[in-house]
Amino acid sequence: MIFGTGMASAAGPLAAGYGDRALVVTDPNIVGSPGFESVRTSLHEAGVDVGVFSEAVVDVPESTIAQAVEYAAPYRPDVVVAVGGGSTIDLAKVTALLARHPGPLSSYYPVESVPGPVLPLIAVPTTAGTGSEVTPVSVITDATTRMKVGIASRHLIPRHALCDPLLTVGAPRTVTAHSGMDALAHAVESFMAIRRPPTASTVLARPQVGKNPLSDTLALTAAGDICANLARAVEDGDDLDARSAMLYGSLLAGIAFGNAGVTAAHALQFAVGAATHTSHGLGTGLLLPYVMEFNRPARSAEMAALAGVMGCTDPVAAVHALGLRVGLPASLAEIGVEAGQVRRLAEDSVGIRRLVDNNPVPLDVDALEQILTAAWHGEPHRLSTARV
Repeated sequence: MIFGTGMASAAGPLAAGYGDRALVVTDPNIVGSPGFESVRTSLHEAGVDVGVFSEAVVDVPESTIAQAVEYAAPYRPDVVVAVGGGSTIDLAKVTALLARHPGPLSSYYPVESVPGPVLPLIAVPTTAGTGSEVTPVSVITDATTRMKVGIASRHLIPRHALCDPLLTVGAPRTVTAHSGMDALAHAVESFMAIRRPPTASTVLARPQVGKNPLSDTLALTAAGDICANLARAVEDGDDLDARSAMLYGSLLAGIAFGNAGVTAAHALQFAVGAATHTSHGLGTGLLLPYVMEFNRPARSAEMAALAGVMGCTDPVAAVHALGLRVGLPASLAEIGVEAGQVRRLAEDSVGIRRLVDNNPVPLDVDALEQILTAAWHGEPHRLSTARV
């Protein structure tokens, strides 16, 4: 990990260490930006030939993956460089995977099923949110189910993460808000995740092993930085100090959940996002306070610690208020979810065992429906009332 303003220029020397042909994955908006040009210039100055695939789109559909793999095949890159947000980095991960290991991609859906190293990957994030530059997960959209699927393997962790706050300055207000709330969800969910016995078999069976002292320390720091700076970054996109703090918080949250995993907010968002075609960060940010409230009885010490770093008395209320301040909808009803859909969304979410089983309070369809119902009304306190 290399962090700091101007550090995107390290892409060229790092890429040259793997060979002389780099596949650069980006999206149509980033490809014309000054930040992207600084990466491309760095590669050229290091003597690296550059092939650009600039068709990355949100949610990483399988059709786009196929296009990227088709572009990469005759080019035969030695290294993949991702310049963009989480979807771009996730696309680069699966492109690097399929360049080394034949598909179908669905054969890698089971946790830790990638058979070996993928093409070397350098990640240069342009948003502060997903943490994909340091995680073992690539989230794509399955063409058959139209649901998001997380491909999880330690082989997907990029070799290098170049975190340059200057590249995030151009992120639009909505992108800043949604990605920032997603980063906060990573921090909070990893801090409140299940704690597993630290055995060798546990570590080898899955890349994310539950909360632990390392992830706790990083998650708490991330939560504090994000809560203190997200509204500033949204309200003044040129505030480089706020942008730097957000990118740092997102990075730490990425390492935290890359180790500990996330929980119910992410499991529920997969279903909510598929049903409403809303962004990942909008869904996780909207759902986060409800999951926190549901998990409160099992995580009282963690709630107190979060209150300390957030400078508040009630972290649930603080997270809910922050989401509203940066423009998140107040409820699931506001994004088009009908009351009659809630049970079905709970049923669609309960099968995402990698996330559901990581929650500190056991989850079944009824429990997930309870969380979604409170979120549909836009009232986190409904969950505390239900416990009385």
